[in-house]
Amino acid sequence: MKILLTTLNSKYVHSNLALKLLYTCAAEKCEGLEIKEFTINQNDDYIFTELLQEEYDVICFSCYIWNIERIIDLAENIKKAQPDVWIVLGGPETSFETVEFIKKHKSIDFIITGEGEYTFSSLCRALKTCDERFEKIKGLVYRKDGKIYVNPPSELLIFESIPFPYDTMPCESDKVLYYESARGCPFSCSYCLSSLDKKIRALSLGRVFHDLDWFLEREVKQVKFVDRTFNWDKVRCNEIVKYIIEKDNAITNFHVEICGEFIDDEFLDLAARARKGLFQFEIGIQSTYKKTLAAVNRSDQIEKLLHNTRKLTALGNVKVHVDLIAGLPYESYHTFQNSFNDVYSLGADTFQLGFLKLLKGTEIREKIELYRYEYRRKAPYEVISNRFISAKDITRLKQIEELLDLYDNRGGFEKTLGAIIENLAESAFAFYEEFSIFYSLKGFQHRSHKKEDLYRILYEYINWKCKTTEITPEAFITLLSEDLQRTMNQDAVKKFERKGWNIL
Repeated sequence: MKILLTTLNSKYVHSNLALKLLYTCAAEKCEGLEIKEFTINQNDDYIFTELLQEEYDVICFSCYIWNIERIIDLAENIKKAQPDVWIVLGGPETSFETVEFIKKHKSIDFIITGEGEYTFSSLCRALKTCDERFEKIKGLVYRKDGKIYVNPPSELLIFESIPFPYDTMPCESDKVLYYESARGCPFSCSYCLSSLDKKIRALSLGRVFHDLDWFLEREVKQVKFVDRTFNWDKVRCNEIVKYIIEKDNAITNFHVEICGEFIDDEFLDLAARARKGLFQFEIGIQSTYKKTLAAVNRSDQIEKLLHNTRKLTALGNVKVHVDLIAGLPYESYHTFQNSFNDVYSLGADTFQLGFLKLLKGTEIREKIELYRYEYRRKAPYEVISNRFISAKDITRLKQIEELLDLYDNRGGFEKTLGAIIENLAESAFAFYEEFSIFYSLKGFQHRSHKKEDLYRILYEYINWKCKTTEITPEAFITLLSEDLQRTMNQDAVKKFERKGWNIL
């Protein structure tokens, strides 16, 4: 029997850890098991052909908000072309509202809910031996003789019993490799699926060190921990950070998500010792408005969080990524400005302005009527409006997000942006708000722009802005020229100078 584990990743450099874990747990018991990963950037005809030509008996899809709609379409077409194939779905996008989902989509034979390692292994064994007593398999929802059956959920797995997934497969040196050292999260954020699993199950430090050695010995470029709160146990966190620093191979980079309130002096001292670029720390701030934080079950120790994040950013040798979410309860356009300014002032390497997604299974999705949420009914279920912020204001923030990514996160404008915000704007938000309006009125949003043209657009804004003040533009243009020359290579700078500052 030929069984395929597959998915559509959001980018080529991403890899799917879930498929590797499922494969590791089932491969010994199920010959003919394969993994194939695609991306959402590949067209359906190509993926459809690749899936059909191998004549698999079972095709299992790993489903997320970025790929579920494509997977549904692929599954339906595969079933039409090959009616005898078993279609299995699993992942966060099919673990909730499961009965309604499988009733609606007739091409789906099985859905694995929750943690899937042992459920998948049991299903493979049943299909391979033609044992259709599926009722024995916990965590399985299935279709049989025209009826839908829902089995009891599977128990939480003993996480330490799951083998290291990369031992049995080749190293994908050109991709980000994902690693899980702990499952569960101590927090109860109402918009996050991780909050549903409050029991943290962590691998022993000995096991973690063994696994990390595999990445380091193979000089993997980036390892991304998927642990929801890496520093939930300060002692454990610091031991792992210390080990990575001691074993640093000068190549591998580690990305981890941490809680800003839990940062302590020992962690900062360790981080200060790290090679520049060894660590990327992601901190989800989400909002600095305390009423909003309370409504989504987050800590209100915002002053401590900002203070600790600022100290981490000030080290200069680690990359810091911070997140803010628009569309949370009680966060109006006005209060969001304050959250934006608080987070922007941290000077993080990346400031991600995201928009609330009302995910299946989350607490906040159950409060749609309370907060009068309007949201997109298809994945990724992004907010359109609520009773605190209008759809128009959300779209204004979308425009600001675009320029934040192009100018701040992409880099190359540091001196100019700093001077503009300090001298020409009331705040960072006020600048991006006005700049986004200028950008839109000029029609720049209607096409993509090369990096060199972003300098020309900001040049136009500076000249326009200075006409409304008594400040001359020369000093800002000098800084803009310095940013350009520092960022672009000499050939590109010469080409730019020949074309001039006017955007065509």
